[in-house]
Amino acid sequence: MKAPLVLALAASVVALASPALASDPTGLWQTPTNGGQVRIARCGQALCGTLETSDRIRQDPNARDVRNKNPELRGRTLRNLPLLSGFTGGAAEWRGGSVYNPDDGGTYHGTITMTGDNSLRLRGCIVVPLCKTQTWTRIQ
Repeated sequence: MKAPLVLALAASVVALASPALASDPTGLWQTPTNGGQVRIARCGQALCGTLETSDRIRQDPNARDVRNKNPELRGRTLRNLPLLSGFTGGAAEWRGGSVYNPDDGGTYHGTITMTGDNSLRLRGCIVVPLCKTQTWTRIQ
């Protein structure tokens, strides 16, 4: 009689742990614009993300961050450019981070919210309510 009870408890623990694992935002994500693919990873206690590829990078692998508002950073290549930094929280929402947009050279306050196992909502704001939201789809 103890074996079925142990198996039932083990199954319950696995079932409870699965949603936390499903909410893990680390991995490669497709953005809805410019063919962008961003790799989100853990950077210490926070989440960060780098641009792996985009339409511009595919056309020119040496494309530079020419729209950066800081002239000293305009020589950086777009490939592996840090786009997301400093996001903390979990299990389904991370706040307090920064979102860099190489299309306009601006950096915005951001929030990442998991909306499913394979989708997340990234919100970047100059100041609330001046925000833009995108839905990203998991590639891997």
